[in-house]
Amino acid sequence: MDTLNNQSPATQESVWEAFRENDRLLKESRKEFEREMEASRKKFEREMEASREEFAKEMKASREEFDLRMKKQEELLEASSIKFAKEMGESRKEFDRKFGSWGNNFGSFAEEYFSNSFENGKQNFFGEKFDEIEKKVKGIKKGYKDEYDILMINGQSIGIVEVKFKAHENDVPKVLKKAHTFRVNFPEYKDHKVYLGLATMAFYKELEQECIEQGIAIVKQVGDTVVINDKHLKTF
Repeated sequence: MDTLNNQSPATQESVWEAFRENDRLLKESRKEFEREMEASRKKFEREMEASREEFAKEMKASREEFDLRMKKQEELLEASSIKFAKEMGESRKEFDRKFGSWGNNFGSFAEEYFSNSFENGKQNFFGEKFDEIEKKVKGIKKGYKDEYDILMINGQSIGIVEVKFKAHENDVPKVLKKAHTFRVNFPEYKDHKVYLGLATMAFYKELEQECIEQGIAIVKQVGDTVVINDKHLKTF
């Protein structure tokens, strides 16, 4: 037995009514979609703003921690220098005259500290063993004059380490430049690989990240030891 179809036949008016209803539903859906998108956008912006604020706080804390550590280092070195001067029976003024400004003293202290660490480490660095370690090597070619705080040499590679008591991000371009000036000043090593490193008594996050991105070894003091991070090294 056939099932009876009780629906009335479609008319032109009912078709247009269906179109109008469809259009109304589409407009409502579009409006709902736009409201949801606007709510999502505002939520995303709030989360991004919170992330930016948190990141800024972390960076500020990192820089403040670095400055505090360096201040303590400077106070410790100054106290040691004053003690040494007293033990030598000399006035502070006389001590300054003989040993130069405090800034120079800090730099000399860092250079001596790190160069001694490399020598005590049997000259292993950049994954290689170096036959020679030289300090404060000067390049004198016109237009390329430069100084290399710690220079390590073997038959195939050169290691150049810039030493700062308190390094900053603006020191990184100076380190990168040394690979070029070295090859000009010492053309006999033109076929050697050149590695670069930055040594300082303390690093802050932005400086470490910049060294990593540029392929420069990180050499820093941690407690009573020297720690070297050279996994990201590039050859120049």
